[in-house]
Amino acid sequence: MEKCLVAMSGGVDSSVCCYLLKQEGVDIAGATMLLLDNEESYQAINDAREVCSFLGIKHYVFDLREDFRKSVINNFIETYKNGETPNPCVYCNKKFKFGLFYQEALKLGFNKIATGHYARITEGKLYRCDNLDKDQSYFLYGINKDTLNYVIFPLSRFSSKEEVREIAQNANLKVFNKKDSQEVCFVPNDDYKAFLKDKIKENRVGEICLEDGTVLAYHKGIHQYTIGQRKGLNIAYSYPLYVTRIDLAHNRVVVGKNEDLMHDTLIAEEIELLVDTLPRHVLAKIRSRGTLEEATIAIIDNKQIKVVFKRAQRAITKGQSIVFYEKNQCLGGGIIKDVL
Repeated sequence: MEKCLVAMSGGVDSSVCCYLLKQEGVDIAGATMLLLDNEESYQAINDAREVCSFLGIKHYVFDLREDFRKSVINNFIETYKNGETPNPCVYCNKKFKFGLFYQEALKLGFNKIATGHYARITEGKLYRCDNLDKDQSYFLYGINKDTLNYVIFPLSRFSSKEEVREIAQNANLKVFNKKDSQEVCFVPNDDYKAFLKDKIKENRVGEICLEDGTVLAYHKGIHQYTIGQRKGLNIAYSYPLYVTRIDLAHNRVVVGKNEDLMHDTLIAEEIELLVDTLPRHVLAKIRSRGTLEEATIAIIDNKQIKVVFKRAQRAITKGQSIVFYEKNQCLGGGIIKDVL
C-alpha cells in the first residue's frame, strides 16, 4: 500500500500538496524538518501542525539543526571564504529533503515522499515543470536517481502560484496568503554581507585591481564580492567596472569591462547524474534563472568534466551549479570549479 510523507515547510505549497494527496485518497502524513533555532522555524512547525490537524493527518518533526549547521551553513561560509559563490539550496535538497528526510520517512514505514517543488517526475525521470517560470529542476539535479521513483511533486501541473493559493483558500487552509520564504532560509533578510561579516572575522585587506595589476582600491575581504558584481565597488573610473575574477592566492578582487565577463568553457566537479551517461551534446544553464544554452561535454575523468558552450556565457561563477538537460529532461549537474 502506498504511504506518503509530505515535507512541510509551513507554507502554502507544501500545505496544498497535503490537501491534494488527501483528496486523491493517498495515505499521508506531514513532517517538518527543524533546521534552524529561530522564531521563524518554530512558527513554520506550528503552521504545518495546524494544517495537518485540519486535514486529520499526523505531523512529525525531525530535529536536524546540528546536521544542517555542520553541513549546509558551514559549507556556505567556507565557499565564500574560498572566493566562490555557493548554492546552498542544491546541497540542502540533496542531503536533507531528499536524503535525511527520505531516510526518516522509510524508518516510519512510508514508501514515498512528496514536496512542494515545481518540477515533474515521469517514469523515474526528472523534467522541467510545465510552468517554466516556476521550474525548480535546476535545484534538484543532486537527488539520487534511484530515489526519483519514490518522490511525488503534486504542484507540477499548476500554471501559477496564484492558482495554488486559490486552492488553499478554497480549502480553508489558513496559510493561503502566507508570504513566500526568503531566498536562503538561514540568511536574515537575504543580507549576505551582514551574515558573512558576523561569521567571517578574519577580514583581510587586499587589492582591487585591473587584470594588468593596476591597483584601483582596496577591499576588506574577498567574501564580500561575487563575479559580475557592479554595485558596491565605489570606484570612479572611465568605464563601468565589474568583478571579473577573484584571485584567492593573492587576496585580490580583479575588475574589468562587461565584455571581460564572457567565457565559453568551464570545468565542473562533484558531478551528480540522473542518467547513466551524459550525451556529448547537451543543453545547459549556469544559474537557476538562466536560459538553456547549447554545449558540448568532454569527460576528463570520473570526477571532472569540461563544458564548452556554443555561445560565450556571462559571469560564469565558481561554486555555482551547472545543470544539464536534453529537451526538458534534467540529466544532472555539477559544481563549477574553474573558468577557462
